[in-house]
Amino acid sequence: MTSTPPPDLTGALWALAHGRTAQPHDILGQHLEETGLRVRVRRPLATRVRVRFEDDVVITLEHEGEGIFSGVRAGATRAMDYRVLTTWEDGVEHLGDDPYRFAPTIGEVDRHLINEGRHEQLWTVLGAHTRSYEGPMGPVDGVSFAVWAPRAKAVHVIGDFNGWDDRAHPMRLLGSSGVWELFVPAAAAGDVYKFAVRGADDVLRHKADPLARLAETAPATGSVVTSSAHVWQDEAWLEQRAASDPHTARMSIYEVHPGSWRQGLGWREMATELVEYVVRHGFTHVELMPVMDHPYPPSWGYHVTSYFAPNSRFGSPDDFRHLVDAFHRAGIGVLLDWVPGHFATDEWALVRFDGLPLYEHPDPRRGWQPDWGSYVFDFGRPEVRNFLVANALYWLEDFHIDGLRVDGVASMLYLDYSREAGDWVPNVHGGRENLEAVALIQEVNSTAYRRSPGIVMIAEESTAWPGVTRPTDAGGLGFGLKWNMGWMNDALRYIGEDPVNRQYHHTLLSFAMMYAYAENYLLPISHDEVVHGKGSMPYKVPGEQEERFATLRAFFAYQWAFPGKQLIFMGTEFGQTSEWADGRSLDWHLLDHAVHRRTADLVTQLNAFAQRHPAMWALDADPAGFRWLDADDNEGNTVAFLRQAEQHDDMVAVVVNFGGTDRAPLRIGVPQGGRWEVCLDTSGYDAAGSPSQAGVVLEARPEPWQDQPWSVEVRVAALSAVYLTPASAEA
Repeated sequence: MTSTPPPDLTGALWALAHGRTAQPHDILGQHLEETGLRVRVRRPLATRVRVRFEDDVVITLEHEGEGIFSGVRAGATRAMDYRVLTTWEDGVEHLGDDPYRFAPTIGEVDRHLINEGRHEQLWTVLGAHTRSYEGPMGPVDGVSFAVWAPRAKAVHVIGDFNGWDDRAHPMRLLGSSGVWELFVPAAAAGDVYKFAVRGADDVLRHKADPLARLAETAPATGSVVTSSAHVWQDEAWLEQRAASDPHTARMSIYEVHPGSWRQGLGWREMATELVEYVVRHGFTHVELMPVMDHPYPPSWGYHVTSYFAPNSRFGSPDDFRHLVDAFHRAGIGVLLDWVPGHFATDEWALVRFDGLPLYEHPDPRRGWQPDWGSYVFDFGRPEVRNFLVANALYWLEDFHIDGLRVDGVASMLYLDYSREAGDWVPNVHGGRENLEAVALIQEVNSTAYRRSPGIVMIAEESTAWPGVTRPTDAGGLGFGLKWNMGWMNDALRYIGEDPVNRQYHHTLLSFAMMYAYAENYLLPISHDEVVHGKGSMPYKVPGEQEERFATLRAFFAYQWAFPGKQLIFMGTEFGQTSEWADGRSLDWHLLDHAVHRRTADLVTQLNAFAQRHPAMWALDADPAGFRWLDADDNEGNTVAFLRQAEQHDDMVAVVVNFGGTDRAPLRIGVPQGGRWEVCLDTSGYDAAGSPSQAGVVLEARPEPWQDQPWSVEVRVAALSAVYLTPASAEA
């Protein structure tokens, strides 16, 4: 409320009526003058406007022009609660409230933190929030709207509550913060809205809310007011998570595209079907490809338009909370793909939000990603950096997410990523490193780990950038895990060779151990490997069906035993034979066939075995947890190694035969005498039910072999793997 009328009232009224004011509260609402309390409202086409005050005094307002009405309550010396009574051509007097009598809903501290790029809970102040206020005339329910658009000339909120009139609700610019704000009485959860932004270029654009927590279902593009009523039931999970270290714990991840795992399921249906499936197969985590709202339904989700909104095609934000809650109560962690490197080009979203590049870097040599045809965030701008940091924290805190897999980290780190000479701009030191992106990544990781104990941050990073998983205070990027793309590429190249040729490519199996402890690694067989002509996992392997699936089963045993966490994409667990198609469900009918069903059974058993044997994961990032027994048997296409836990209280000998002939007997060195049991044999999981070595107990002999003091002889079938443990370990 101001105490004096604004200067040049005639010009101000025109600007207000024509949607060109940044300070509507200076004109509208109530203002103390020398003669009393003036109330001014905008009611276009009204025939009469009156105001009733908290003491039941009513005054009639006069039309000043441009649909603006004003009147003075003579002698009043303070602001008062009031309501507006408006009559239109229908002759009926309509009772309404006045948005312009309310104080700002965002304080100076919040605005300062936003501009400094340090508001870690940005979603609590920007966007749309249902609010209720008590007053002398009773409670008032409504919605506060706030948006950052620093160079806009004017911003109006439009939506269901005002007939999408882009002049009905002008917002006020709060100082020099660039934040526009307005509380709209009677607006409510479920209302669709946008911001009508008159940009610096004087063009009016209708924009979705960058901080919207719910978006309309595509092809509609509006934002939706929402509030949560979900009551979390995962306290035990969060307590256990905070007391544990996911980087040294077992982690077996099932990657899922929500729209095509089983088409037609919403978040709540997944809370039954997907949760049960993941639990049954023994995975520790599920990783969901981007759930943040994106406009093209069958897409992968990496062109995001609403970073704070779970995909509405599958339900409400509370429905998504229900899914996360269900996973947690079932003992499963939830990871999300997160895409801070680039964003969608849709004109109604982030692009040129205030008429000029705002979220995107203004120089296309830094602000455009040619590989994906998308915009790149301006990582150096404090408010944009804040948007991204807060977005990561939002998913971790508001949805109890257990970690983020950060997409395309390499594209963020290098200024010359996918660019020819002359198409990129060096940093201030003349180098190719994107220093602003590095600072953002470090801030996201350090802040996430500080605020959410027990979570894990994962980098999809494909280069040799040093220190990806080194702590930020030691100069690293601060991730917890890094995708081991080198292991993945080498392993897939190897099994893609015919068995008779694999002897010439044997180092592809062993080379990853040369750098295995440079970072904390995750071994990914992701969606990227089963699309775009790369072939499904079984069809990456030459040979007949029996050979393909035998090799796939041996490969799984190799992946589960190699140092690093495991990730496989949905459908891989049962050997889907067609490439993944994002527009249809997985080929679930394949499980009617023994070869697919038994492959899925093996994955379940691998997870169960790892659960029983910490040797398979406890020292993934410690050289003490791995020892080669035989890395050089190229003629036999066989590798053998030992996995050990701390103090060697648990150990597993692993032998993988990628050759086309049985190895019988095969002599293996072991670190101790006594009885050793074959606890897993992948050859027993074929469709024919072939004889398995599983359960066979071998007596170690005191004959040194492969730098071990004892040895055993075991049969390893062609294209198979066996795990051996001291007999007492499986008892």
